[in-house]
Amino acid sequence: MRGFVDLHCHWIAGIDDGVKTPEEGIDLLRRLRAAGFDVVVATPHMRPGMFDNDRPALEHAFASMRPHLVERREELPDVHLSSEHFLDDVVFGRLVKGQGLPYPDLGTEGRRHRESGCEGGGGGGPGGGAPAPPGARRLRGVLVELNPRGFPPQLQHRFFDLARAGLRPVLAHPERYEPVWKDDRCLDPLLDAGACLLLDVCALVGKYGRASRKAAEKLLDEEAYEAACSDAHRPSDAAVVVEAIEALEKRVGATEAVRLLRDGPQGILGL
Repeated sequence: MRGFVDLHCHWIAGIDDGVKTPEEGIDLLRRLRAAGFDVVVATPHMRPGMFDNDRPALEHAFASMRPHLVERREELPDVHLSSEHFLDDVVFGRLVKGQGLPYPDLGTEGRRHRESGCEGGGGGGPGGGAPAPPGARRLRGVLVELNPRGFPPQLQHRFFDLARAGLRPVLAHPERYEPVWKDDRCLDPLLDAGACLLLDVCALVGKYGRASRKAAEKLLDEEAYEAACSDAHRPSDAAVVVEAIEALEKRVGATEAVRLLRDGPQGILGL
C-alpha cells in the first residue's frame, strides 16, 4: 500500500535527537518510502533549553540536507519542512508572531511551487485541516507537543489564540501524555478549541510502554485521531513503523488505516 504521508519525522541530521549524519537521514527516508510513505515532513524539535532551534536554524539545516537527496531522488519520498513546537511561553510567542514553522501548504499554491522545483519549506500561504467554506480563512496546521507529565494552565485558551493567529494545533502523540492516561476527556477542551490529534503509530506495538498503548487503542476506538505518523528518529525505527502499521490495520481495518496515514495527513497539508 502506497501514498502515505508522514507528518512527524526526525530525518534532518545533527539538529536534535534524530539522526546524527546525512547518511542516516537518507537511510531513514529510504526505509520509510519502502514502508509506503511517499511524502515525509521533517519536524525537528523547537524546544528552548533542550533543542535551541529557531526557524532560521531549522531552515538552514533543511537546506544543508538537500544536496544529499539529489542523487537518490528516485528512491526517496518527497520531503518538506516543519517543526515540533514545544508549547512553552517562548515558542508560543514565536508562533503567534509568525516565527514558527507550521506545516507547508501543499494545495494549489504548493503544487505550483513543486512544479517549478521549489517544494519544501514552511513559509507562505494558509493550509491545514478540513476544507474551509468559501470565503473563510483556512487555518494552517502546526505541530505542537506538551510536557508529558501535565498540561500547562489555560491550554485551551492558548489554542484559541493560535487559531486567531491563523494556526490549527496538531497535537503530537497525545497517547504519550500522563493526563490522557488518567482520563482522555482532558482532550475535549482542546478539540473544542479546534485542535486535531496525531497518533504516533508505534505506540500500538508498545514502543512507549503499556499505558501509551492502551491510551492509543482507546482513542482509536473513539475515532479521536485525525492522522497517524511515524515519529521516526533513526533508520532502525522504520521496521517498528512497519509492524505498527500492520497493528493499526488489524485494529481499525484497511479503510480507516488509509484515512489516518493518507487522507487525514493530506487534509492537514491542504491537499
